[in-house]
Parts: sequence; structure tokens; C-alpha cells
Amino acid sequence: MDATKQGAALAPAERAVRLLGGDLTERSLRLHLEGLSGVDAVGLEQRAAGLGTRSIKTSSKAWALDKIIELIDLTTLEGADTPGKVRSLVAKALTPDPSDLSTPRVAAVCVYGDMVPDAVAALGAAHGDPDLGQVSVAAVATAFPSGRASLRVKLADTADAVANGADEIDMVIDRGAFLSGRYGKVFEEIVAVKQACRRDDGSFAHLKVILETGELTTYDNVRRASWLAILAGGDFIKTSTGKVSPAATLPVTLLMLEVVRDWHRLTGERIGVKPAGGIRTSKDAIKYLVTVAETAGEQWLQPHLFRFGASSLLNDVLLQRQKLTSGRYSGPDYVTID
Repeated sequence: MDATKQGAALAPAERAVRLLGGDLTERSLRLHLEGLSGVDAVGLEQRAAGLGTRSIKTSSKAWALDKIIELIDLTTLEGADTPGKVRSLVAKALTPDPSDLSTPRVAAVCVYGDMVPDAVAALGAAHGDPDLGQVSVAAVATAFPSGRASLRVKLADTADAVANGADEIDMVIDRGAFLSGRYGKVFEEIVAVKQACRRDDGSFAHLKVILETGELTTYDNVRRASWLAILAGGDFIKTSTGKVSPAATLPVTLLMLEVVRDWHRLTGERIGVKPAGGIRTSKDAIKYLVTVAETAGEQWLQPHLFRFGASSLLNDVLLQRQKLTSGRYSGPDYVTID
């Protein structure tokens, strides 16, 4: 990159200006990101493995299962999605287990942008029921999952979903730009998408920034991308689209939790983390709960600070929950497919 671009001012972002100062340029951003300490890969993986072996008391399992449900973004992101499938997904989000109405609701349903009106309509009056818990509508945007589109298209994609009633936007970063060292381009796109999340009343839809960690190849890149997303205004940092392998892993999620912990210590501000893709069982999800509590703190175990992006996890949690109640395992016919 030439010296002119290195010194060119980047789009303003309050967090970045606050941390890096008024000299918010490609050069200052690069110096900050490349000045972060390297990740001890062996130590990170050993700590993740250790946290993954922690067990919880039987008396705490019921709490853990309900907590997992409350943190799920129930997701359908397939080309074959239909309004009927979205309505079924919303029905399950609102009443996960019709045989036990004490079952909590999930945090959100996550759909493609063109399915947002169907999700909003299906939620209807129950959308903001304070007694049962609000189910938000999250929409993937910015040419999900590849992120390969012009900024104009990405912003239109975001603004359309917000106008249709999306409470949250899950955007993807330009991994090609990041991996080629064009941090300023990635930064400015996140800043612009954040602005596109503005509603008519001046409030903003929550922005989750998907790093697609399986394509970032190194832990150092994951750390840099996490800091970059936070500096640019992301409300959440999210591991994956679920379309690339590996998706969420415990070491990567641990690393991202360390970043938000360090950001909180530095600024007093709490940023959310969302592992997505590949978390299918309650046993695995409990490992993540332990990792959150031990790394960022128990205060992160609430929907505005931690989510599971999942499509099949809920069914396993419901089966485990039914076993605690009845003393025996139910078959898969006792939970709905959608």
C-alpha cells in the first residue's frame, strides 16, 4: 500500500478514535493490530481442552439446559427456505416444547433477509411478550456467506433487512481483504454497515460481525480480526457462517472471549460473542457455558452478550431436559424437526 493510502483518514468510528486517537488512518490501525501480542497456540488449546473437561453438578444441569435454550439463535439459512419453514421455526422458537410450557424461549430466529417479513409476521403480538421472553429476528446480510459483493450491495442488503423489521444483523467481513492486509477496507465496511443498521427512530439494530474463523487460518488473525470488528463498532463478534469447515471451535471461541474480556477491562464496555456452526449437543454447549463463565465472567451468560448459532442444538437440549423430568430418554419423535 502506498504512503498516501497509509496516511489517509479512515471512516470515523467512536471506539477506534477513542482508543487510537484522532489520527485514525490505515497506518495507525495497522500498527495497533500488528502490535497485538502473538497467540500462544499450545497454551490456548491446552486451556480450552481443560475447560472442556469441566463437569457441572447434576443439580445445576437443569439450569444449564434452560440457559442454553435462552442463548440460542435458532437458524435456517438454506436456499430452499420457504415462508412455511420460517413460520415453523418461529413457532418452535416461541414454544420449544409444547409438552412443557415452562421451557424458555430462544433468543432469536436467524434467517435470510428476504425471510425477515415472514419471521416478523409469525412472531406477531408475542414478539415482545415480557413474561415469556422476547424472541428477536436476526438477518444475515452483506452477501452472506461469501461477502463477495460491492459495498453498495452490502449496504442495501442490510438496510432492507432493517427496514423489514430485523432486530439484529449478522454481517460477514471481506476475508480476502483482511488476509491481504487491507485492514482499512474491512474496517470501513463494518463502519458503513453499522450506519446502515440505523432505524427510522434513530436506534440501531444490533450488529454481529462474522469473522469466518475457519478461513482466517491462524489464531493471530482471529485475534486481529476480533479487535478490528470491535473497533469498527460491532456489538458482537461471531465465529462463523456455518458454511465453512471448521466452524466454531472451543479454542477459537476462548480466544474471542479473551478479546472481549480485555476490551472490557480497557474500556468498561461489554461486547458479545457468538460461536456458530457445529455445536449440536447439550454436552458440547455446556463446555461453552463453562468457558464463558471462566474467561469473560458469568455476566456474559445472557442473550445480549452470548449466543449459540445453531439449527439442531435445540432438539438435543430438549431431549436432555425431558430426561431430567421423566427419568428416561425420549425418542427423536418427541421433538419437532424444524
